[in-house]
Amino acid sequence: MTSSSAQWIEGAACRSSDKEDLFADAARQNSARTVCFGCPVRIACLIEALDNRIEFGVWGGMTERERRALLRRRPHVTSWRQVLQAAQAAHEQSRAG
Repeated sequence: MTSSSAQWIEGAACRSSDKEDLFADAARQNSARTVCFGCPVRIACLIEALDNRIEFGVWGGMTERERRALLRRRPHVTSWRQVLQAAQAAHEQSRAG
């Protein structure tokens, strides 16, 4: 993890979870990712995984397989922070309007 991790990791919903659940085999990853759905730092976590090409585990609600597919579809993205924060802002705006 990068040094920016310390800024968001304290608020992670999985902080008190068993880490084995987040780095489980593919069948158990789908249930592990439910911890992420209400997490206040979900986007920061996903940015961490995508920007650093973290290969294993559930990060930001995405499994290893989902992240690999996303990285293949968008190979030219160098910073996922802008992409995901823009998507989050658009989503919040559509919900408000």
